[in-house]
Amino acid sequence: MDEPTLRAAVGEDMALARQLLSEAGLPIGDLAVERLALVAEQNGAVAGLIGLERFDGLGLLRSLVVSKDHRRGGLGKSLVGALERLALDSNVTELWLLTIDADAWFARLGYEVQARELAPVEIRATEEFSSLCPDDAVLMRKILTN
Repeated sequence: MDEPTLRAAVGEDMALARQLLSEAGLPIGDLAVERLALVAEQNGAVAGLIGLERFDGLGLLRSLVVSKDHRRGGLGKSLVGALERLALDSNVTELWLLTIDADAWFARLGYEVQARELAPVEIRATEEFSSLCPDDAVLMRKILTN
């Protein structure tokens, strides 16, 4: 089996992104190609993807999903690491995310739980924060450094 390769997401990835996110029970209500960042491919098939919504110096990590056949192999960690590098390259130094059940996993990658009222106004104004994710979703943040 070939190693996964990462590439920038393109418009043609939207249908598969909707499918993968829906299968994983993740929100797709405001999914847009400009919020998809990276796609992982392995053996000619999409194995996972991750999204990023950018603001001035801030980013919202969105839409991390790995297909069932590719889980538990480190692909999610690779996608997050690549997204963090991409964010830094575009002057994003603080990444935020919302999760229902992956807070322990993200904590192992250096993300810290934050009280929802501490979210910056840009993050609070997103559809993901205000309506797509339930109020009991865990808010997390990571300060990015080189």
